[in-house]
Amino acid sequence: MEYSTVLHSITVAVPATTANLGPGFDCLGLTLDLWNEVTVSLEGEGVHISVEGEGVGRLPADETNPIAAGAFALLAEYQLKPRGITIASRNAVPPESGLGSSATAAIAGLVAANALLGSPLRHREMMQRAVDQEGHPDNVAAALYGGLAVVARDEAGFIVRHYKLPRLLDVVVVLPEHHSATHEARAQLPPSVSLQDAVFNIGRTALVIDALRRSDLELLSRVMDDRLHQTVRLASIPGAEAALRAGRTAGAAAVALSGAGPSLIGFAEAGVKARALTLKTTNRAARLKARHPLG
Repeated sequence: MEYSTVLHSITVAVPATTANLGPGFDCLGLTLDLWNEVTVSLEGEGVHISVEGEGVGRLPADETNPIAAGAFALLAEYQLKPRGITIASRNAVPPESGLGSSATAAIAGLVAANALLGSPLRHREMMQRAVDQEGHPDNVAAALYGGLAVVARDEAGFIVRHYKLPRLLDVVVVLPEHHSATHEARAQLPPSVSLQDAVFNIGRTALVIDALRRSDLELLSRVMDDRLHQTVRLASIPGAEAALRAGRTAGAAAVALSGAGPSLIGFAEAGVKARALTLKTTNRAARLKARHPLG
């Protein structure tokens, strides 16, 4: 079928996210004010992809790029195929950092393709497709809905609730020069946990949600702890356990591994080389920034 649209290009902005937030393994995500911006244009012949900023030389520049993969999958679902497509990605979110870079790519491709198709999909439908590509829902839910996202799965798909933080929090992210893909970090986790550890995490997950919804850093400092995944993952990241302790000693209200790592994230009142990013949380989600009609 010949591809046809009234739009020539779409620009999408997608935020970084931090997931798990200590005990909320695979079910909590929070957006951060750090953005990837992607322009998808229908022009020329074939596939042309450029990357600026984070990930230059590391991210694929062909149809295997996750932005392209998400866009092509949706276009193919509607039996539409453009003669030419150009994707320009300007990245501020470091890849393989624990800040949801792969989720930003999947969502950018889906949101852009959905807009080019005339926006037939709602968030719930894009959520399922993004998780199919990404593999887990926490970063995806936060980036799509904004703010604090809580996600669970049932036989009908995903249940998502999202909350705006009443006060944007200062966040310090420390990113060591250590690369670990999420699927590799996930493979290190034990197949089962004790009832005692499960109960430990269930209670704290509920209280992390309450603390963030009220911007209560005192409560957050008492409950952002975990017994399901952090200990195993921290042990595989050089200097991470010492950095986590140092963050708490330095006055951070709470410190946790960001997603699968290797970043550590600290919520603040204000031996391994590392980058420190001082950010804020945000309640904004992935959004269209520009639409450009043909002609």
